[in-house]
Amino acid sequence: DPIEVNFKNDDYGLPSGTKNPELLTMKWHHGHNKAIVNGVPRIGYMKGGEKAKWSDIDMADKFLDEAKKYINKVKDSPFFLFYTLQQPHVPRTPHPRFEGSSGMGPRGDVIKEADWCIGELYNHLEENNLLENTIIIISSDNGPVLNDGYYDDAVEKLGDHKPAGELRGGKYSLFEAGTRVPFITYWKGKTKPQVSDEIVSQIDFLNSFSSLLGSDIKSRDGVDLSDVFFNNKGNGRNNLVIEAVKRTALRSGNWAMIPPYNGPEKNTNVNIELGNSKEYKLYNLENDISQRNNLAKSNPEKLQEMINLYSEIIGNESIEIKELILE
Repeated sequence: DPIEVNFKNDDYGLPSGTKNPELLTMKWHHGHNKAIVNGVPRIGYMKGGEKAKWSDIDMADKFLDEAKKYINKVKDSPFFLFYTLQQPHVPRTPHPRFEGSSGMGPRGDVIKEADWCIGELYNHLEENNLLENTIIIISSDNGPVLNDGYYDDAVEKLGDHKPAGELRGGKYSLFEAGTRVPFITYWKGKTKPQVSDEIVSQIDFLNSFSSLLGSDIKSRDGVDLSDVFFNNKGNGRNNLVIEAVKRTALRSGNWAMIPPYNGPEKNTNVNIELGNSKEYKLYNLENDISQRNNLAKSNPEKLQEMINLYSEIIGNESIEIKELILE
């Protein structure tokens, strides 16, 4: 009973968010208006896969239970667990235990649910005497977004909270709020509470863990940052190419450079600035963390230095970036 998904054409004749709003328990705002599962309209048209149908409100419990089962199975040997939370991604469907618990709508509720899940996993490691020999890393794949396809009061009930703080942009954006994501490392008895301003990337995991384990396995683009991750010693990366929806930019030290791109300056569906413009953008994050003062024209030497480094990393054949269109 394989599942079929078509992202463009409704070839299946099944209920959808646009054709059958009366079947919905969650109203769509943009994009998520096709196949209906559990009263929630989804991104693509789907049919089949009946044995794989899921319950949205039970997903967090199910994933946590499977993670615990895996730990129980392998706890006597070295193990790696990649535990991915569906919360607080849309559609935001908190379990009834958490529904209404935050006072900030479904988004607040699922954030509390995610926090609970992490605590439960931590407790499970502790109960099995694994904390002293387990490295825990919590991170994200993109910056914050509020309305990401559904009317769920995420914007209306935000209050004074600023998910990105002083940073500009958000998910889908080449500004700092799009790619500067949470990154927490914990190793009981090893790490100390502190904050680092070093540039690091998730692609550095392999080389860093290999160094800790005395292994020769390395990735081409990764850097050994084990001292930075776990001891807050040494230096992070000198530079890093960042990416958002097929577009790339460059961080080097405290400097950020965004090349010219065609396309809208703002994604109006999610109310987030994307970083697109017809001119280069250059920012000194040391004194302009919110990226409001474009220094591209006033500091042409630094701009050229950043362009040269960017071209060296991504290849000269990729420098025709103006032709990339945001989809």
